[in-house]
Amino acid sequence: MRYVAYIGNLTRLAVELVNGDEPSELRREFFRQHHIAEPDPQELAYLVRPLREAIAAITDNGLIAPVNLLLERFPPAIHVSEHDGEGQHLHFARDGEEPVAWIGRSCAAALAHVICGDPEVSVGRCQADSCGRFYVDDSRNRSRRFCSNACASRTTVANHRARRKAATAR
Repeated sequence: MRYVAYIGNLTRLAVELVNGDEPSELRREFFRQHHIAEPDPQELAYLVRPLREAIAAITDNGLIAPVNLLLERFPPAIHVSEHDGEGQHLHFARDGEEPVAWIGRSCAAALAHVICGDPEVSVGRCQADSCGRFYVDDSRNRSRRFCSNACASRTTVANHRARRKAATAR
């Protein structure tokens, strides 16, 4: 796994948790590779709020305080790993660690990279009315505006109907 992919995938994990999505294949694979059990939902709630605040800060205004708070609560345990024949690369938490601590450490370090301007990873908030979900923008020119095709389509149809209605009202 390339280091940039590691940061991007941890950012995707953070977004998945904040959005309240069901566990993805990425999440299951991360937990399998790093010997992490699926966290207890009540224990995970302790992490989700500061994680949401950090992601919101990154997407909305770039304030660093929420990311620093996340780093204080879940300080990374950076070390070099060589698992799976991938060569030497950094990890932000120890394999087999308690799930919430592992997620917190790993995601806090990845989000610190993102807020510092990692050019390969950017996070956005869905522009569809009444959505507000977050997403990792991996489009070529970082121009993504919606969390899903459903939100993009719904917005396009609503805009089209509004233009038609305005045109017939003239």
